[in-house]
Amino acid sequence: MREAIGRGTWIDKVASEVVAREEKLGRTTSLLRVESGLGASGIPHVGSMADAARAYGMKLALEDLGYHSEFIAYSDDMDGLRKVPEGLPDSLKEHLAKPVSRIPDPFDCHPSYGEHMSSMLREALDEVGIKYRHQSGAEAYRSGLLNDQIIKILENAKAIGSRIKEMLGQEKFEGILPYYPICEGCGRIYVAEAYEFVANERKVLYICRGAGVGGERLDGCRHKGEADVTKGEGKLSWKGEFAARWSAQDVRFEAYGKDIADSVRVNDWISQEILGYPPPHHIRYELFLDKTGRKISKSVGNVFTPQVWLRYGVPQSLLLLMYKRIIGTRTLSVEDIPVYMDEYDSLESSYFSDTPPDNPEKARSLKGLYEYVNLLKPPKSPSTHVPYRLLTQLASVAPKGKVNDYVVDRLLAYRAVKSSSPELKRRVDLASRWSIDYGGPEKLRVSLQENERKAIEELKKVVLKETDPKEIQYTVFEIAKRNNIDPPQFFKLLYRILIGSDRGPRLGPYILDIGPDTVVKQLSQ
Repeated sequence: MREAIGRGTWIDKVASEVVAREEKLGRTTSLLRVESGLGASGIPHVGSMADAARAYGMKLALEDLGYHSEFIAYSDDMDGLRKVPEGLPDSLKEHLAKPVSRIPDPFDCHPSYGEHMSSMLREALDEVGIKYRHQSGAEAYRSGLLNDQIIKILENAKAIGSRIKEMLGQEKFEGILPYYPICEGCGRIYVAEAYEFVANERKVLYICRGAGVGGERLDGCRHKGEADVTKGEGKLSWKGEFAARWSAQDVRFEAYGKDIADSVRVNDWISQEILGYPPPHHIRYELFLDKTGRKISKSVGNVFTPQVWLRYGVPQSLLLLMYKRIIGTRTLSVEDIPVYMDEYDSLESSYFSDTPPDNPEKARSLKGLYEYVNLLKPPKSPSTHVPYRLLTQLASVAPKGKVNDYVVDRLLAYRAVKSSSPELKRRVDLASRWSIDYGGPEKLRVSLQENERKAIEELKKVVLKETDPKEIQYTVFEIAKRNNIDPPQFFKLLYRILIGSDRGPRLGPYILDIGPDTVVKQLSQ
């Protein structure tokens, strides 16, 4: 068996690669910075959250290996608004192509549209306990953080344009500079072409010709002007900005999605060859897709926000989604929240189990995963575990205004829990919201043998007419025996169908509490 690195997860493996690469390069390892971008042009989704969460996981892993690390959350608020995201006011159309940091907040609660959007992600990071140093892109340009890098890139614009054509077949930057000035005439970015860099004055000359933005043509205002590149009067193209950020902030790790792989390749080259800064270590991750197979995107209206997840699930369940693995495309919807809630409980049970594992290497990895999901501050004891479906079902039949008390009372009566607790009540609140908004998790499909199917059909008839919980409980045993099924296996099967777990409350009282019609519907495969 090979020796596990750190805590045995992919996070530890990548962190060790970062350290090994830095030592090979001969750079100081006194501070290893990691970075991720915070999108500011639309409502942040779970993919945006994953970027930040994984970067923070890398910070934790580097610190766990004995190195000082810092996580920079860089807000891309100099980016221009390319299209109005689905569900936002049409009045934003007048601000298309303007930097989002210069667009008024349509909700009137933040200084700008960009700050409103990035604050939503920052609030989610705060809620799950992720610590970061926030860096506004607009402030980075205004303060001169990127000045040296901007000037070097513009001085070498011809070589960069040729290299981009060679690498990607794009001729665009052979004719214009890889820098977008904000047009003084119309206040837009992208539409003004910078055609000359006056090095001794640190300014670009431009003309506002117009450009394709967000799939549509935006006409320019034809203004001819100049922009001081050291005062935040424009921004670098993506074919250069990453490199500038890495060099200026001394970033040693940044992950990226496969949708920007070409841009990262160009930036790596610019960072190394133009700026003289070895680019950070990368890992490439796949994207989250919705259930139709489309990329989850703020612009197409299928946004699944971290706030939605945290309405129904604990922070650890969301971090489990992020840390479970990094490779492979995953489809995602709100229906996955109950699954991850129960999976987190299972992971926690395994973590606190005293039973020797069959596979020590896998057990070590799962233990490490649990520790990262708890941001390397695991609790001293497990929480109370109740299947999420059971909580939603009980919440759905609870008297209005007394949901929490009713559900906890029934769990105590079933002996599913030993006592109430603030954590249990919080879980009930989450499941209650789910029950109100969705009516219950997606119906579980379980493969049945013919005798199992026959036994369930018998049970459905009994459930519809029997009102004595003890009689229902006894009948389950009898039906199992009549159909040559081991009774404990039959109970296990019923629990899998009804609550998605291998065990649960006494079936007689539970069936009557939930309601015979509801139970019969769930048993109908």
